[in-house]
Amino acid sequence: MRLREFQELMERTYGERDRARGLAGTFMWLAEEVGELAAALREGNRQEIAEELGDCLAWLLSVANLAGVDAEQAVARYAGGCPYCGAVPCRCTSKR
Repeated sequence: MRLREFQELMERTYGERDRARGLAGTFMWLAEEVGELAAALREGNRQEIAEELGDCLAWLLSVANLAGVDAEQAVARYAGGCPYCGAVPCRCTSKR
């Protein structure tokens, strides 16, 4: 599935609930999922890590929907590599 397709699926599946919850409330759910991902990473369970990564991406796309942002356009800045130095791998001197 392409990122745009996933974003559209999140809109069809959860858009009404997300709008009722609002941007701040939806962002808080994303933050909670990031915490669950941190716990899964600490435990090292690959299946849980995969599930939490999927949850984080789903909630991030819900936030994008509410903010009116096309996720594929948002990530396009990385299409040429590092958006700051343009290199792959990154050659920035800072720790990005």
